[in-house]
Amino acid sequence: MTNLIPKISEEEIQKKIKEIAALISSDYNGKKLVLVGVLKGSFVFLADLTRQISIEHEIDFVGASSYSGTETTGIIQFTKMPDLQLRDKDILVVEDIVDTGRTLSVMINYFKTLKPSSVKICTLINKDERRALDIEIEYSCFDIEKGFIVGYGLDYNEKYRNLPAIFDLKC
Repeated sequence: MTNLIPKISEEEIQKKIKEIAALISSDYNGKKLVLVGVLKGSFVFLADLTRQISIEHEIDFVGASSYSGTETTGIIQFTKMPDLQLRDKDILVVEDIVDTGRTLSVMINYFKTLKPSSVKICTLINKDERRALDIEIEYSCFDIEKGFIVGYGLDYNEKYRNLPAIFDLKC
């Protein structure tokens, strides 16, 4: 039996996305911005974020996984590589959640080999309870200390991504 405890409402999420999108639009005005969503979890956040960003930008995706259930395996596997040419562009990696930082660190190192103008991070959830690596996050919608959260793209074994808000999953 699982219990879902409300954590962040749909209204709070949408309000914060508008704020973050305004900052991104200002910071990247006149630059070659590419939002690179990390599959699968970021797709809901990325869809809402891109509609709120007021400047021209491109969108691509990268896939990486290190989770099985509620635990990280510690092994990062790329499941999809970006399609766009990213050299000399400003990459903004869009994540659903930054937890240990291991997957994101591997991704950032990979993106740097493509010789972009810059690589920065935008996350819906910054959760540093189990942070293993120091990761600089330029744009964070919400900071959460602990718990296993689902909804708004975040899943538990591919379930709960469709929920319009964020919930703490109690198993």
